Amino acid sequence: MKSVRMLVVSMAMLVPAAFAQRWEAGGGAGGGFYTSQTVTAPAGSATAKIDSNLAAGLWLGNNSAGAWGGELRGDFQLGSLEVNQGGTKATFAARSYAFHYDLLWHSRPSGSKIRPFLAAGAGVKIYQGTGAQVAYQPLSNFALLTQAQDLTPLVSAGGGVKFQLSPHMQLRAEIHDYLTTFPKQVIAPAQGARIGGWLQDFVPTIGVSYTSSAGR
Repeated sequence: MKSVRMLVVSMAMLVPAAFAQRWEAGGGAGGGFYTSQTVTAPAGSATAKIDSNLAAGLWLGNNSAGAWGGELRGDFQLGSLEVNQGGTKATFAARSYAFHYDLLWHSRPSGSKIRPFLAAGAGVKIYQGTGAQVAYQPLSNFALLTQAQDLTPLVSAGGGVKFQLSPHMQLRAEIHDYLTTFPKQVIAPAQGARIGGWLQDFVPTIGVSYTSSAGR
């Protein structure tokens, strides 16, 4: 996939700069919890969302000796597309990939055993419908769940805590709020229906990372 190749190339370009400071590479796993949006149509209204499911991510970052740092992140999530009204529900398997760069502000200096941090950044998110198409889909008069792909802008905000376990190993506990425009290609409004706004994805994770002192 072109986006994955771009992520690998971007990470490779960051490596020389990262070695000039204190660099960090790691990964983590947790869950993703999406908000929902209302679909309005002549027949009434329904709710569209993405179900909660597994989330995982990798990061490559660098930190100054002071408070500031930054990291390039790649995230993967599972989560079925869903439209429901009353007791009727339509679901469709899906996944997503996010690629973004976050600036980090730490409340304690590099080398501290415990380092709370705040993060904010931007990038893109790719939603992919992976389910099997059927001849009839419930609630298709509101929205159709499809095998399409939707590339959306992403805004990232969050924070967490880094725990220094050893000179080169950290434990990270964090939560991020990933905001994107609603993916109308994979949850496509029916003719005469309307859906829009921003979709929020709250992602708490636990991870580990390897760190290196400046100049090593």
